[in-house]
Amino acid sequence: MNRRTRITALTAALLITAGAAGSAAASGGDPASARPGGREAAALTGTAKLYRPAGDDITFSFDAHLAAKDNMDPRAATGTFRFSHYKDGEGGYAVAKVDCLTTGGKVAVVTGVVTETDVDGFRNKRVGISVHDDGKRDRLGYSWITEEVYEELPPCMSAAPFEKVQAGTGDFRVLPWHMDYPTE
Repeated sequence: MNRRTRITALTAALLITAGAAGSAAASGGDPASARPGGREAAALTGTAKLYRPAGDDITFSFDAHLAAKDNMDPRAATGTFRFSHYKDGEGGYAVAKVDCLTTGGKVAVVTGVVTETDVDGFRNKRVGISVHDDGKRDRLGYSWITEEVYEELPPCMSAAPFEKVQAGTGDFRVLPWHMDYPTE
């Protein structure tokens, strides 16, 4: 093989490899996650603002993950999520440490205990949030829909995703959970 043929073959191989990696990234994965055992069990990531015609600034951000080794234990999930609500210079925020993550298709439910906040009612309480990752029309729900933060919300629980995400802000990504059922 002459030098020009080898360079052309190498360039073609690199383009094919780069194209495969780009396709994996575009489909929500990466080349490492395509390998057996390389995919995490479930995940919820992204940020969005809720739609409010009155001008409220309500934002939710997620970075929640369930490792492949913990596939059968959603309470082993790790990460954090953050939410805030401000209007006319008043409001507050909270950051929670994830203690459960379940996903199914494009829907996720995450719970966590609030570790940082400027709202006394949330301090050290478990809260739950649900997300429906529907492309440009994401939705979200939260356990304090009645404005009450429950004293003992169970892990993995929240309200259905009833809120609309503001157009152009939803970039939630839900990695569906694949349960590994024991065989007999």
